[in-house]
Amino acid sequence: MNELLDVVKVKARSDFKLELEFENGERRLFDMAPIMDKKPFTRLKESNLFLAARVAYGTVVWPGNIDIAPETLYDRSIPLDG
Repeated sequence: MNELLDVVKVKARSDFKLELEFENGERRLFDMAPIMDKKPFTRLKESNLFLAARVAYGTVVWPGNIDIAPETLYDRSIPLDG
């Protein structure tokens, strides 16, 4: 189990992927596509709401009180090169 790392930057892409930067400087890519049909994430498909992702409280959040745990983002993401 990794130590809990806060997300410090996020860029949401139109292909339902998140480019993330964690507090340790690591940049990682998280693919949300496999969970976009699960609640509450289904709402993010409406009118490009997914692209409104921002960082708050050390994780990624969206309007409507939707968020995802930072440990999930880290554990299920892959390193980004460069």
